Amino acid sequence: MKTALLAIGGNSLIRAGQRGTIEEQFENALKTAEYIAQLIKMGFNLVITHGNGPQVGAQLIRSEVASGQVYSMPLDVCVASTQGEIGYILQNSIQKALWKNGIKNPVVTIVTQVVVSEDDPAFKNPTKPVGPFYTKEEAERKKQLGWEIIEDAGRGYRRVVPSPKPIDIIEKEAIRQCLNDGMVVIAVGGGGIPVIQKDGEYIGVEAVIDKDRASAVLAKYLEVDYFIISTDTDKVYLNYKKPNQKALDVVSLEEIKKFYDEGHFPAGSMGPKIEAVIDFIENGGKCAIITSPENLKEAVFGNAGTKIVKSIN
Repeated sequence: MKTALLAIGGNSLIRAGQRGTIEEQFENALKTAEYIAQLIKMGFNLVITHGNGPQVGAQLIRSEVASGQVYSMPLDVCVASTQGEIGYILQNSIQKALWKNGIKNPVVTIVTQVVVSEDDPAFKNPTKPVGPFYTKEEAERKKQLGWEIIEDAGRGYRRVVPSPKPIDIIEKEAIRQCLNDGMVVIAVGGGGIPVIQKDGEYIGVEAVIDKDRASAVLAKYLEVDYFIISTDTDKVYLNYKKPNQKALDVVSLEEIKKFYDEGHFPAGSMGPKIEAVIDFIENGGKCAIITSPENLKEAVFGNAGTKIVKSIN
């Protein structure tokens, strides 16, 4: 029985140009669930992780708009809330797809906390934009709350928060046990709820964790056969969207690191995914794949996507 960790990108729930209604998210999730069912039908034990960018932004807006009527929600609680919301959508959709294919594996969502270091440099240099855009006047008022605010590409002002490096997954053993029992596990939603360890306890912090980097930490712990990142491109490309664009089919760790150092993978798009893959392979991972949802099955067979391995014989 082979194991895989599948990290689902935001496009799996909210497509470009959509408002992101719950109806749209269910419709998109059902399509992704069909591809997931194909992997399980092939005999894979599967852990699924996912992003939460639009959803956590919506949670922050709700919390802010309704602050005069209901209790406010700090960022770690917003992440927890979206884990439940997206977990339900995926869990329900995957269960339908499995039953349709005659597969009886249970599907479970685990609300997941991810440990970060209080001393991580990211806490002194917040860079991750979250929530809505503000006018300059609104931004000045928000700064009085202790928020870090930056101007975002001429579109307005946004809050930025730390994006620290994930260190450990608190619920990792529960995830492993569910996986070993044949369950389809949804975990580490939105990169996990960020917590620090203080006086022997875990305390939530105002931060967000990159989903792919946190997924790599879990993939290493579980020693999965495949670490698969599902995104909106069929392969990894050099010189992406340029006249000399070149697709990568099978690439070694040494080669992907070289391409990364040459600046082929921007921080705002493919960069974090490549960082996660490098981390996974460097720490004993066997094989990583980056591809689009519809190519998942063929990518495992080596007929699609980009495969990253330690070395090519």
